[in-house]
Parts: sequence; structure tokens; C-alpha cells
Amino acid sequence: MSTPIAQPVRILQLYPNDMNIYGDNGNLQVLKKRLEWRGYDVEVVSYNVGDSLPMQVDIVLGGGGQDSGQAVIHADLLKIKDSIIGWAEDGVPMLAVCGLYQLFGHFFQTSEGARMEGVGIFEAETYATPERLIGNVVARNSQFGDIIGYENHSGQTYLKKGASAFARVIKGAGNNVKDGQEGARFKSTIGTYLHGSLLPKNPAIADFLIETAVTRKYGSFNEKLVDDQVAQQARRIARNRPR
Repeated sequence: MSTPIAQPVRILQLYPNDMNIYGDNGNLQVLKKRLEWRGYDVEVVSYNVGDSLPMQVDIVLGGGGQDSGQAVIHADLLKIKDSIIGWAEDGVPMLAVCGLYQLFGHFFQTSEGARMEGVGIFEAETYATPERLIGNVVARNSQFGDIIGYENHSGQTYLKKGASAFARVIKGAGNNVKDGQEGARFKSTIGTYLHGSLLPKNPAIADFLIETAVTRKYGSFNEKLVDDQVAQQARRIARNRPR
């Protein structure tokens, strides 16, 4: 019997030293295991301030951080802005959570009124507020169904007219306290405030990122079913937890 040809998938983790304070590393672990269960080889590359950015990536992950963490990475993020925009335009699947979600928009305005310019993938603006939005969230998306997560942010994000939200909030706040929107979507790039980590409780989103990446690179995807009984039980419990 011939040995199957390895099909490597490269996952780029953006700024894990400064933007990974709410357990967002769990998203990486889920993608890695779900790829391996389907027979793919996984290469994880971490990119931090001052590193050399790889030219070829298949999935990009970015996590949350405090305002101080955003300040640390901000100048470096603008240096690699063109590459990130190019990946988004080209359909590379990306997941940006909380702090990096904010910086994937047009700007984040601090409580002092200073503005951190963003990458501009999302038609979104974020403003620091004295109100902190904390608690369990259930949001609904036509592609993924109910999305389960946890938010913890004082920045409130507003999407511009014509921009696509990631989901509609059923329980919780989401982007802000006014419009019931959660996150943003551009092609295969998802921005969200949902921690928890997001992907362990939402395997459908994980599989979207995986299938998009593999199909884009190799033209087909091994759709081997994964036993998600534990994940589904976790979803049921988390969905019914109080705000």
C-alpha cells in the first residue's frame, strides 16, 4: 500500500505574546486537532512584533488583548497591513478576536480620544467607553446557526452602512449596546468579540475555516466526520448559562 502524500496546512498565529489573554489559544488547538483528525499535517507559525512575516499562509488567527497590548503591536501591524489585506482579498480564512478584531477595522479610539489606525478589512469603527460589556453571549448566523461565546470588552464597535455583521445577538451585547450586531465578516475573514474560546464550542465555524483553507490550497477537502458529542454537550450547557 502506498503512503499517502502529506498535505500540510500552515496556521499563522498573530501576536500571541501580546494578544492572547482570554484563552484564545484554544482556537488554535481546535483547528490543529480537527485538521489532524482528517489526516492533514499542521504547521503552526507564530508572528510577534519584529518577526519576519511568512509569505504563504493558509489560516490566520488573531486574539484579544488589553489596550496596552494593542499599543505594543499597533505600529508593527501597520507594517504588515498590505499582506493582511491581500490575504483577506484573496480569500484566506482568518479569525480575529476582540482586540485584533477592533484593529482589523478602520480605527480604535481610546478613552483619551487618540485613534489607532486599523488595517481596514472591516468597514468598522471602535470607540472606548466607560461601560464594560461582560458575560455569556448567544448569537445567530444563517450559515453556522447559534454561536456560543463570552464577551469582555469596553470598546464598542459600529459597522458602516453596507458592512456585513457576523451574527445577530440573541443574548448579550455583541458589537455595542445599540444595534444587536455581533462581529463582522468580509469574504472568509471573521471578526468577533467572542472568547471562550470560540471554536471549541462552535465546531461548525472551525470546520468552515479548515475546509476553506484546504479547498483553496488543494482543490478538495477530506470531509471525514468528527465526533462532536462533547462539543455539543458543552454548547447546550453554555447556551443555558445566565448572562
